[in-house]
Amino acid sequence: MKKNVLITGTSTGVGFESAILFAQNNYKVYATMRNLKKGVELEKRIAEENLDIEILPLDVTKIISIESALKTIIDKDGRIDILYNNAGAGFAKTTEQSTEDEIRWVTDVNYMGVVFCTQAVLPYMRKQKSGQIITITSVGGLVGQPFNELYCGAKFAVEGFMEGLATYVSDAFNIKISCVEPGGISTEFMTSAIGKTAVEGQFATGEYLPIFERYMAGNQKRANESKDQVYQTGLEVANVVLEVAQNENPPLRIRTSKWAEEFCNLKTQADPDGSKIVQQLKDSFL
Repeated sequence: MKKNVLITGTSTGVGFESAILFAQNNYKVYATMRNLKKGVELEKRIAEENLDIEILPLDVTKIISIESALKTIIDKDGRIDILYNNAGAGFAKTTEQSTEDEIRWVTDVNYMGVVFCTQAVLPYMRKQKSGQIITITSVGGLVGQPFNELYCGAKFAVEGFMEGLATYVSDAFNIKISCVEPGGISTEFMTSAIGKTAVEGQFATGEYLPIFERYMAGNQKRANESKDQVYQTGLEVANVVLEVAQNENPPLRIRTSKWAEEFCNLKTQADPDGSKIVQQLKDSFL
């Protein structure tokens, strides 16, 4: 019997590549997106390859939308095997120059959406005594970065949420938790981030502008001088997620490239996949 997987944010990028890759590897895929009009390319691939993918509407910031998509899956299959939290959005802007709406938006999309989707599947996975929750976070969920503090804050929150959840649902209900942490991704994610945050083409203005220019120049220099590729394709990240899904004992945390691993080294070298942290928390609190 095929395992099914609910993937959020599948119109482009990592989610798009993941939907196709999972279907090619004998999963029943429920590919969700906020705007179904953006599903044209995925529909073409489904038809071309006869893939077992059903596209559903799902807005991760709206609980009623999440519950509706999940009801469709349960009505058809009677279970949910994997929740793959992929939907997210980049954001690069100073805290001072961000609006209240922008701050709420970046938090809702990157953190609250993950919480709401996870909350929705937990009752079914608990009753099944099995399930897997895989979440795309970021190296920015471990290491804070200039001009990305609001995005990093949301991703830090996701990491803390998943780490805390893993301390008790994994043993009690056989629900496996994993955070997949890419570095840079060469997809529309970056284009979307620019469109959402730039003001008249700039991410920072006034006294922040020279600091931002130095930051960007340093970023470019590091990318040029790095021996390892900084930016990955969506498919490269999707392949890491598939490996996690197929792992009987998946890690709590996994970076998707050598560059990402080295970037996070200072925080992860003593506990690379987070298993010691989870065990210490269990020992301390449970």
